[in-house]
Amino acid sequence: MRGHYLLSDALLGRFFDPFIFEKLPAADVRADNVYLNEVQHSDIYLGIFGKDYGSEDADGLSPTEREFDLACHENKTRLIFISSHSKTERHLKELALINKAEREVIRKKFASSSELKTAVYASMVRYLEEKDHIRTGPFDASPCINATLEDIDSEKIKEFILLAKSKRGFPLPATSDPDKILTHLNLLDNGRITNAAILLFGKQPERLFSNAEVKCAQFHGATISKPIPAYQVYKGDAFQLVNQAVDFILSRINVEVGLRNKGVDAPLEYEIPRAAIAEAIVNAVAHRDYTSNATVQVMLFRDRLEIWNPGQLPHNLTLSQLKQPHSSFPANPLIAEPLYFTGYIERLGTGILDMILLCKEAGLNEPEFKQEDVFKAIIWRSGQATGQAGGEPAGEPAGEVAEEVRRIILVIKGEMKRAEIQQLLELKHDDFFRTNYIIPALDSGCIEMKYPETPNHPNQRYRLTQKGKALIQQLKNK
Repeated sequence: MRGHYLLSDALLGRFFDPFIFEKLPAADVRADNVYLNEVQHSDIYLGIFGKDYGSEDADGLSPTEREFDLACHENKTRLIFISSHSKTERHLKELALINKAEREVIRKKFASSSELKTAVYASMVRYLEEKDHIRTGPFDASPCINATLEDIDSEKIKEFILLAKSKRGFPLPATSDPDKILTHLNLLDNGRITNAAILLFGKQPERLFSNAEVKCAQFHGATISKPIPAYQVYKGDAFQLVNQAVDFILSRINVEVGLRNKGVDAPLEYEIPRAAIAEAIVNAVAHRDYTSNATVQVMLFRDRLEIWNPGQLPHNLTLSQLKQPHSSFPANPLIAEPLYFTGYIERLGTGILDMILLCKEAGLNEPEFKQEDVFKAIIWRSGQATGQAGGEPAGEPAGEVAEEVRRIILVIKGEMKRAEIQQLLELKHDDFFRTNYIIPALDSGCIEMKYPETPNHPNQRYRLTQKGKALIQQLKNK
């Protein structure tokens, strides 16, 4: 593929002037110097890496690697496209160059010339959008076809206002009409419901967006393989997706629950800090590409947690910059704003740095981030979770009762409300907690309701049974 492709395109030809070597007049100048000079004076470096490395100079470097290094040094926008050849087919130095590029910038694989053209076209259009040369508007701000105010859940809006008031001092009262709240949040487009409004407050967002879901899975080992101990597909609005996915992971990782020998409340410590898990998942839900048919995937392995986000970093933000103070470039700003008001995300681009710090403070290895066809966040688990210390995977039965039941009986003190127990376990989604914790604990006979004949009694409380108290004593003896 040569620069003629860009020049001949009706859109790209208006904005880009590619350097075409064949168009240069004859001159007594080294070809490699010409290329390097063009890199210095260009806005974009577009590299196509295949299986061959090319001729080497006295330092053993090819012109392509010289150009790439200069583009990096000059902080140029670098768009790298890599052929689908296997590692064994590539020259060793070409493989090393590809590995270098993968550490620095976003790259895209291609299997054919037509696929390469499509990928280049998409990247160039995206670059023009980000530089504000063309305006198409973000996906979340576009009107949602066939959606009306009837598709908005007013109760969800009220819950949002109450939480946003407590977290960020949201100015409007909970009694405000839904359309007033939506207008304040810029979620109406000339009176039409936007995509963001449905994804945040829709009664059934999955009815209009089949990809508005999060797939969660747990694997015994370090690879994606069967049998799969736990697999769930969660649907709902953005808040529900985050809460359900976080609760899924918390219920399946190791946790230490103290026995109140140093205080009233039983201390609880997850092997991965809840805030780090939530940050990774909320980033995936907030910044994903909703035009893609792919979904967010949250996968728990024996040694790590991986969150796959069908999205791309903006061209002006590299993987290395993620680990440094950086500006925030939300892919879906209208979705991000309500998540900010409710304390789910920060506005200043500090989320990744917070995640790294939380993991370090917990004694975990530093999280890793990869940009491939999807954006991947990898959080490493503690040594006990890798199988080095043996034991059963989190979430499986432990002793007489399931792990979730054990956690409940260790935090209950006296008579407690469901919400109080849920808060101690740092779980957010009510239905998830009721289904996976409260009901199994009741069925096991380890806890009981204060008003068993009236499950929905306004003063309902839960307390330990004799069986639950005996189990606590067994745990103390261990």
